Amino acid sequence: MVPDHGRPWHSRVVNGTVLLGVLAGLIALWLAMLALLWAVRPREVAPRELIRVIPDVLRFMRTTITDPTVPIDARLVLVALVAWILSPLDLIPEFVPVLGPLDDVIVAVLAMRYVRWRLGIDGVRRRWRGSEDGFALVARVIGG
Repeated sequence: MVPDHGRPWHSRVVNGTVLLGVLAGLIALWLAMLALLWAVRPREVAPRELIRVIPDVLRFMRTTITDPTVPIDARLVLVALVAWILSPLDLIPEFVPVLGPLDDVIVAVLAMRYVRWRLGIDGVRRRWRGSEDGFALVARVIGG
């Protein structure tokens, strides 16, 4: 075997075992993320009900992201949530019936729980611009 000293990294031959190890690690990470999302999914509310409050949640996110009194980490979590939802990459592809959008819903619930933890349920309520029913549903899901 010829030593590759002095050659650029992109011209070196990749060891097949290393490549398989990286691939196996990525698959294991993907499966762990799916298991975590399944474990923290909102069980008490049907996804159909959550979809109904999306416009209210979007108004809440816009209000919270632009509010300078909200801690920066809570605003960044909401910005990351927007990026996650808009991203074409998903843990579960969108074309999979029922399960496709589920990862987006679960990540949104996790982000909203974090924001609730940072602001308190009263802080979330102060910034809520949606319906009372929508807030009651969201508060039930994020722990209020």
